[in-house]
Amino acid sequence: MACGVVLLVPRLRWPTAPLLVTAVTAWWGSLTVTLLAVVMFDLAAARRTWPAAGCAAVVLGANVLGFPATRLWADQSYVTAAVLWLFAFVLGLWFGNRRRLMRALAGDVEHLRVEAQLREEAARIGERSRIAAEMHDVLAHRLSLIALHTGVLATRSSTLPAPVADRLALLRTASTEALADLRDVLGALREPDPTQLGAALSPVLKDVQELIDEARAAGQRVGTTTHGDPAQAPTTHRLAIYRIVQEALTNVRKHADGAMVTVRIDYLPPATLVEITNTVGTGGNAADIDSGYGLVGLRERVAALGGHLDAGPAGAGAWRLAARIPQPAEPEQNGTPA
Repeated sequence: MACGVVLLVPRLRWPTAPLLVTAVTAWWGSLTVTLLAVVMFDLAAARRTWPAAGCAAVVLGANVLGFPATRLWADQSYVTAAVLWLFAFVLGLWFGNRRRLMRALAGDVEHLRVEAQLREEAARIGERSRIAAEMHDVLAHRLSLIALHTGVLATRSSTLPAPVADRLALLRTASTEALADLRDVLGALREPDPTQLGAALSPVLKDVQELIDEARAAGQRVGTTTHGDPAQAPTTHRLAIYRIVQEALTNVRKHADGAMVTVRIDYLPPATLVEITNTVGTGGNAADIDSGYGLVGLRERVAALGGHLDAGPAGAGAWRLAARIPQPAEPEQNGTPA
């Protein structure tokens, strides 16, 4: 009995060990009972019914031909042995079926998980494509009309006052750049490969100073204070700063026309900081052009980078928009995200 129990451990690595030992010691009745029970369990668990029956026949035949004193029939223990073998065989069948069922269920769960993931990805790609198509049909058409008409008017700039001609040139440049930015965004929406997503967005990255110069050319009063080199900050931070300043200047034009705007940017570690404040303005035609989603999108962008964004009154009718984005331990090199 002790030998049979000892064989329970190595049989997991060498499944044929109990079978070989059983065949060799078949002449010894008491040991044969235990070892054959182990063999019957293993063969039944593997659904090898005929090998189990053949093994039992060989072992019992060898036991009959062995020493008379060690035969199972000598002490009338064959009934107990038969019950033990039958129990081991049935238990092996149950254990094997349960193990196969668990494996099948695990396979089904994995299959369902992969299928759900693929369906989710397909739905996401379909929704992105639908949004891209809608943006193309609506925004691209209207921006193209603006660029076209401003181009036609620009050909007659010699007959227009200088301020009007300058505004037309600025409007044409802005609409053309907006079309280019829209193409980049549409390409990013239609591109399911995340490795290509960053490449599609990289042309959108511009210098904040250019944005401020455009605002000044449009008549806004903007003062700037910058600490550190923009190259010290990660590319994702610079893109976020650009969008924050862009949204702030747009909101001032819509809600506080004529207000003085102050932009402060700090690119030095350990965090990228930006603060835009504006004084009281004369108001604007915001009811017709306000979308309501600008600050929501900025908060989501900043939160995705581990930072936070604050927007609210700054006293005396002024308004303040500020963000803090912590920089990673290892800054990005050459403008390439780590």
